Amino acid sequence: MVRIGISVEGTTEERFVKSVLYHYLADKQIYVTPISANGGINLDRIRSELRNIANDFDYVSTLYDFYGFRGKSANETKDTLEQKMSEHVHDSIRNRLIPYIQMYEFEGLLFSSPASIATELKDDSLAQWAESILQGFNNNPEEINDSTQTAPSKRLERDTNYRKTIHGPNIAEEIGIDAIREKCAGFDDWLCRLEACAR
Repeated sequence: MVRIGISVEGTTEERFVKSVLYHYLADKQIYVTPISANGGINLDRIRSELRNIANDFDYVSTLYDFYGFRGKSANETKDTLEQKMSEHVHDSIRNRLIPYIQMYEFEGLLFSSPASIATELKDDSLAQWAESILQGFNNNPEEINDSTQTAPSKRLERDTNYRKTIHGPNIAEEIGIDAIREKCAGFDDWLCRLEACAR
C-alpha cells in the first residue's frame, strides 16, 4: 500500500481526485488524498503547501493548472515549471515529490469525450460543439487554450450550462480515466509516475 498526498488547485480538482482518481488508483493499492490549496498557486506557496502535508504520506504530488500558475515567465513550459517545483521544495521532500502541471487546465481533460460532455450537460448538440473545438487543436485536449477568453473552462462556461465544481468531476467520471489517458499524454505520464510508486 502506498499513500500519496496530492496538493490540488481548488474544489474541482479536489472532487475529481476524491470521486474519480481515488477509485482508479485504489485498485492498484495506491491511495490518494487531495488537499486543496484554494488557488493562488506559485512556487513559494507550493513549497509551503507540500511541506505542510509531506509527513502524512509516502509521496506527495500536485495537480495545478498551467493556465492559473502565477509568476511564470513568458517562455515557461510545463517541463520547466515542474523542474522549478522540484528544485524549490524543501530538501526533505524532493525525492518523494511527483510534480505535475495540467496543460492547460483541468477542463481540457473533459474534451477527451465530446459525447460525455453532451450527456452530462443534457444537450445533444454539445457533442458536435466540443468535437469541433477538439479538431481545432489536433484532437489533443491538452492543447486547447489560445487566450484568456477561450481557455477550456471559459468555453464551457460561456457556451453551455457548465458549473465547474459540479459538472467537471461528473463529466470526468462519465468519460473514465482510461479514455482520458488515451487522449491526454501529459495526464497519462503523470498517472504512470504515480503507479510506479507501488512497484
